[in-house]
Amino acid sequence: MADPLDIASLKQTAAEVEARRAAEEQRFHSAEEAKRKALLDELATPIAPTPEAIQRGLDRVGAMVHAAAARGRTETMVFRFPNALTTDKGRAINNAEGDWPRTLTGRPAQVYGFWKTHLEPKGFRLKAMVVEYPGGMPGDIGFFLAWGDD
Repeated sequence: MADPLDIASLKQTAAEVEARRAAEEQRFHSAEEAKRKALLDELATPIAPTPEAIQRGLDRVGAMVHAAAARGRTETMVFRFPNALTTDKGRAINNAEGDWPRTLTGRPAQVYGFWKTHLEPKGFRLKAMVVEYPGGMPGDIGFFLAWGDD
């Protein structure tokens, strides 16, 4: 029988456990990175603005704002995207620069255009804000629709 108090054996067991943990963490991070890349690829590609797609967008936004209003809110986040879908990694949005829409690319630019065409005329305001700061730097950006008083 092996000595249960053998230091070398204990160190080896701990090292094996740590190696398994590190490998599992690496697999997790690799999977998360693959998901993020797939999301970026998807959001970089605009949707064809067919009448059906526009109606689906209006229905979806309608459901979101009604749900928020039913909770007594006058604002709700309607879209979230990685800052990589702006030309400046979210800097203009983070600094509340007036020309931030010019930095949008892909679907975020399309969503902005959807708001401008279909929702702004109804009185909805659009706010763009950085919604997370990983490592102290701007991360994901959220589009918020507001319909109450300023």
